[in-house]
Amino acid sequence: MKNLNFTSFADVPDLQEWIKIAQNFKENPLSHESFGKGKTLGLLFFNPSLRTRLSTQKAAMNLGMNVMIMNVQQDGWTIEMEDGTVMNQNSQEHIKEAAGVISQYCDIIGVRTFASLADKKADYEEKVLQKFIKYALVPVISLESATAHPLQSFADILTIEEFKAKTNLTKKSKVVLSWSPHPKALPQAVPNSFVNWVKNTDSELVIACPKGFELNPEYTKGVSIVHNQEEAFKDADFIYAKNWSSFSDENEIYGKIGQNLEHWIVDEAKMKLTNNAKFMHCLPVRRNVVVADEVIDSQNSVVLEQAHNRVYSAQTVLFNILEQKFGYPMPY
Repeated sequence: MKNLNFTSFADVPDLQEWIKIAQNFKENPLSHESFGKGKTLGLLFFNPSLRTRLSTQKAAMNLGMNVMIMNVQQDGWTIEMEDGTVMNQNSQEHIKEAAGVISQYCDIIGVRTFASLADKKADYEEKVLQKFIKYALVPVISLESATAHPLQSFADILTIEEFKAKTNLTKKSKVVLSWSPHPKALPQAVPNSFVNWVKNTDSELVIACPKGFELNPEYTKGVSIVHNQEEAFKDADFIYAKNWSSFSDENEIYGKIGQNLEHWIVDEAKMKLTNNAKFMHCLPVRRNVVVADEVIDSQNSVVLEQAHNRVYSAQTVLFNILEQKFGYPMPY
């Protein structure tokens, strides 16, 4: 792990080894319950969270770590992110001191911050996350950033590998990432990250989206992109539904929400085109907007198992940081 931080797939030295570690933790979550004894994880949330907060906290507890959680916008001072600013307005504390002080209390810091969807350049520079990395004195984990959600994507890969084994899927699996409708504009973080991780597996990846909603080409290079959802679903083994706002600012406004695209909902008729595919979503999900009840409530829905695997993706990341920072042995 480069610099002991975890912010993207680039920080994974060996995906197959990490999958093996995560699977071992899933079989025996408390196999190393004293591994992180005396160490503290600080979780900083600039945005709401349910799965990320609880799963990462449980992962740390499974390793015996102490956990401190802070909702930054509600519980703390307003943090100034710009260097050289004359702080005579609303911000009371600079990121230099904030990150430095938190590093005195924590051995690892997790940061969650969303995209503004107002300024593409600023979002893709990952200003908040990068400022913490710059000024923190301990490793930093992304709990989702403006452009990526690596803990979610790791759990997604674990889920795909798990159900490939359960269904004895021997052929190269076809994974479809499908754009779905949503009443508000959402960031590209989850789909960006999912594409980045799946590209590094042996699965065939297809992205289905309306014209104008193609993702950042830096992520999708080499990936098949189709604009016909039914065509994409044919013979798929996994369907991952997710909304994202527009990335392109040439013909579409950055952060634009889809209009009159309600027919992109994942319903039973479309799922019948697949190879009895498993349905995936990172949650939370808008029922009967993104996906029909009969799909998410079906036996082929694996959304709860995805959420379950969030614990073991986070536990593997924390374990590897602790092992590299403090020299503990591997768990197998």
